[in-house]
Amino acid sequence: MAKQSILVVCPGRGTYNAPELGYLARHHGGRAELAAFDALRAGRGAPTLSELDGAAKFSPALHTRGDIAAPLIYAASYLDFLSIDRDRFEVVAVTGNSMGWYTALACAGAVSGEHGFAIADAMGVNSQKHAPGGQAVLVLAGEDWRVDPALRRAVDAAMARHGVLPSIHLGGMLVVAGSKAALDALEKDLPGLSRPPLRLAGHGPFHTPLMAESANAARASLPATWFGRPEVPLIDGRGKIWRRFESDAESLWDYTFGHQILAPYDFTTAMTVAIREFAPDRIVLLGPGETLGGAIGQVLVALNWLDIGSKDAFSSRQGEDATLIGMGRPGQREYVV
Repeated sequence: MAKQSILVVCPGRGTYNAPELGYLARHHGGRAELAAFDALRAGRGAPTLSELDGAAKFSPALHTRGDIAAPLIYAASYLDFLSIDRDRFEVVAVTGNSMGWYTALACAGAVSGEHGFAIADAMGVNSQKHAPGGQAVLVLAGEDWRVDPALRRAVDAAMARHGVLPSIHLGGMLVVAGSKAALDALEKDLPGLSRPPLRLAGHGPFHTPLMAESANAARASLPATWFGRPEVPLIDGRGKIWRRFESDAESLWDYTFGHQILAPYDFTTAMTVAIREFAPDRIVLLGPGETLGGAIGQVLVALNWLDIGSKDAFSSRQGEDATLIGMGRPGQREYVV
């Protein structure tokens, strides 16, 4: 039987929440890689992932903190990637959203699994070094999962009036960033949205120039020698494809700790390029969680991919012959492991 081709998507911050507590133990307990990650954290006096994942209760103040959330999410995603049945599936490309870029680097083979963990772990700390500010999620898509261009223009104009910057283009959503005062002013000046803006607790003004201190810390501590050429195509937050024999390791390092931190991350474009260029049989969203599934579905609707032209068409397709497989969703995970 011919292998099915898959595009692998690595999620970012905000995907390890209360329902995900125990995810590592449930799906990856006893793996040597998890023990190695635990040893790296224990070696510097930090609580291990197994201890954090095995807590009696989920603590928003603890588990969503950058230096805790980033390594937990990386470990869950990377170990999910290693669990995919390679006898049945061929990974044709890898991409990620925001912090998921660090996981994507490891999944694509541009860095080793342990170096990928060290990067995610360090960036969880570095991400807390920034100018004052935070992020908010704006839902631009209507009930049909399509975005009205006039609404988008009105939102862009309001952002410009208050100095709020785009942070992540996320399907039918837009993550914006800026100072608290700027975000407060924007929220009062927005046109009517289908949902109120959601301020992301514990998040900094990611993917904007306000993260310069984080970028400087990364460049000073995370060496370019860890980077190599990806083994499978890797799509970044601009939609650029890094191919094995066309990629320069130094340039990949420079993007990762430069543009990727300081400029908007366009997950919509990354997914669009990946789907059009590689035409995968399935899209596999690694765990933990499945919150990125809606954004991926909105990209498919915008592309009218496989005649998926609406939210209802996406839901119908998922029920019949799922295009998107979420490894964080029971009932779908079993299909790929």
